[in-house]
Amino acid sequence: MSIFSGESLFCIRAARPVFGGLDFALREGGALVLTGPNGSGKSSLLRLMAGLSPPAAGRLSWDGEDIADDRQGHNERIRYLGHLDPVKPVLSVAENLSFWAAAAEESDIPAALAAFGIGPLADVPGRYLSAGQKRRVNLARILVRISPLWLLDEPTTALDKDAVGMLADVIAAHRAHGGMVALSTHAELGIPGAASLDLSDFPAFMEDAP
Repeated sequence: MSIFSGESLFCIRAARPVFGGLDFALREGGALVLTGPNGSGKSSLLRLMAGLSPPAAGRLSWDGEDIADDRQGHNERIRYLGHLDPVKPVLSVAENLSFWAAAAEESDIPAALAAFGIGPLADVPGRYLSAGQKRRVNLARILVRISPLWLLDEPTTALDKDAVGMLADVIAAHRAHGGMVALSTHAELGIPGAASLDLSDFPAFMEDAP
C-alpha cells in the first residue's frame, strides 16, 4: 500500500517563516483536509507536496523515497490544481481538456465533462465561460489522466451547491479506487473519514529556521 508522507517540514515564504515541525501521512484511499486561517500556509503546503517548491527543512517521501530524488516520477503521480483556472480563451471546453490530456496514455474527455455537468459546454470557447464554469473545466482536468494523488487548493471556489456535490462524488470515486487527496477548502464537502490538519497548530519562528 502506497504512502505519501511529510516529516518535520519547515516552510519559509518571502523570507517569512510560515509553519514548522509539521508531519502528515496519507495512505491509499485517504483524504487530508487542510484548515487554518488565511496565511497559515495551506497553499504553501500543497505546493511543497506537489514538488513546486522545496521545504526549508524536513522531508517529503513516497513509499519512503524522497520525492526530490525522482522529480519526474512525482510529477507523473500527482494532479495539482491551484487558485487560478488556466482555461485557454480561444479553445473550446473540450479542446482545453484535450490539450491537458495530451500526455495521457488514455483519457475519456466526455466522461470528465459529464462528471462536472459541463457536457453541453463542450464546444463553447473558454472566453465565454463564467467563473464557476471555468472552475468546473479546471476540475475536470483531474479526470483526464489517471493519477493516484490529487492536490486541490480551494477547489470549491466559485462553485454552486450542485457543483460542490459533483466534486464530492468525484473525490469519493477516486478514493474508492485507492486514490489519495489533499485539499484546502472553506466549504463543507462531506468527505467521510478524512483527516484534518490545522496549519495554525504548527507555528514557525525565525529563530527556528534551519
